[in-house]
Order: sequence, then C-alpha cells, then structure tokens
Amino acid sequence: MERRLIGLIGCNIMKSLSPALHEDAFAAAGVKGHYHLMDLDVLGDRTDFAHLFEAVRIAGFAGINVTHPFKEAVIPLLDEVSPEAKQIGAVNTVVIGRDARTRGDNTDRVGFRRAFEETIGVAAIAGKRAAVIGAGGAGRAVSFALVDLGAAHVVIHDKDHERAQTLAAELSGHFGKVRCEAETELTGAMRDAAGAVNASPVGMLGYAGSPIPEELIASSQWIADAVYTPLETQLIAGARRKGCKVMTGGGMCVHQAAEAFRLFTGIAPDIARMHALFSRECAKRDAELAAA
Repeated sequence: MERRLIGLIGCNIMKSLSPALHEDAFAAAGVKGHYHLMDLDVLGDRTDFAHLFEAVRIAGFAGINVTHPFKEAVIPLLDEVSPEAKQIGAVNTVVIGRDARTRGDNTDRVGFRRAFEETIGVAAIAGKRAAVIGAGGAGRAVSFALVDLGAAHVVIHDKDHERAQTLAAELSGHFGKVRCEAETELTGAMRDAAGAVNASPVGMLGYAGSPIPEELIASSQWIADAVYTPLETQLIAGARRKGCKVMTGGGMCVHQAAEAFRLFTGIAPDIARMHALFSRECAKRDAELAAA
C-alpha cells in the first residue's frame, strides 16, 4: 500500500481537525497516510519555524499545511510559489516533491469562496460592501475571495493599520474596478457593510473575545468567521442573537482541506464525506472543550 506523510505547522494547533479530515481521506483513497501536527508553541520558540520547515523537507514529507502565524513567513523558504498564492501574498499549502523541491499554494481563498457560496450565497455580496477584520495570511485569502464573489467594495481593519493599508493597496492594484481601503476604526469598517468576516485569530481557543462588539452588528448583515476552534465563537453566537445569517469557520476548513488533499495526492476527496466527518469530530471536540 502507498504511504504518505503530511502535516501542519503553526501555533496553538493541537485541537486542529486536519488530521481527522486528511487521514479519513487517505483511508477512503486506499492510501496509508499520516497527518502530523507540529505546534511551535509546544515544540519551541516561534523563531524556530525556518529550521522546522527545513527538517520537514528533508524528512520526506509529501507536503505540509502552514497556518497562523507563518503563512507569509514561509514564502521566502520555497523553491516555487503558484501564481495565485503569489498574488495573495500568503501560502497555506506546500507540496514537497520526491526531489525535496517545494511549491507553495493557497487553498484558503477557494475554501472560503466555496463555503460562502454554499452557506450565505453570492447574492449577499455581489456588488456590495464587505468588511474584513484581520490583514494577515487568512485576511489576505478572504479579501481576494470576496472580490472573486463579486464584492464591489472591500474595507480592511487590522490593529496593525500599515498592514491593512498594504493589503488594500495590493487589492486595488490587482482589481482596479473594486474599491479597496483600510479603515482604522472598526465602527467605520462595519458601517454600511453588507457583512463582515473575521480573519483574525480573535475568538480562537487561546485568543478570548470577539473581534466585533455585538452593538456594531446589524441584523441585516451576514457574519462569517474563519475560526473553527471552537466552531461557535463569541462572534457567531452574538450574530445569531442579532438574527444575522452566519457562516462558521467549518465550511472554509473543509473546503480548503479538500483542495489541499488534492494538491498533496492528485486525488479529489469526497466533500460530503468530509463535511459529515467534520461535523462529528467538531461536536466531539467542542463538547470536550466545554467540559474542560
């Protein structure tokens, strides 16, 4: 039986459901595969990322996913970067060839887009204004995905305003007909927006709170979160109370994983099976978190 070793490098990732999703997809494809978590909050200092990446490349991994906070930092370490990942300026999937050459890609963009299409719907964003909270790797992918979905105006808010300005300028450079701007005040970002996406780590296990105060959310808006640990973040719970249409981070997680698995193996996994497995595993994990 064919054997494959893949994994995930990031921080605060020990509750990730990626191992369950990928190892089940391996089993369905008749491949003996293992998905290994490498959490630099556990293994060592975050500055060890480059050394860990090199060790993974040499060790014979077929590929790795990269998550917060390394989606931009990984790019200079790669032999090749796909045109889409280069455009976004962030990589979350690295395929490692038998010759140890590395190619970076981004599956967050397509993951968010497909999840939005099946959960909220294109009509909710086409020709409208959207706010993005967070201008890091996830924020970059989400912003490009919103333009793909037909957004006419993308407003980016980040505590690092210079980072938000840089992303807005890059989006404007790629999509001249789409208005893209950075907003220093969250109130201004949310004003007149059809909806908002949290692409920051706020709300994730270990990053308590909500990135958008409930009083800034209108019932007419849709609210999406890229965070899925826990699935029901404070942001999503607050938006539900307001009567908003919501999208948890679950759909994005499943769709980006499916595309990453295809890049790693050349095999397109069963999306319905992945969704079902994610729902079961997420319910189990979040029950354990709540009981802890």
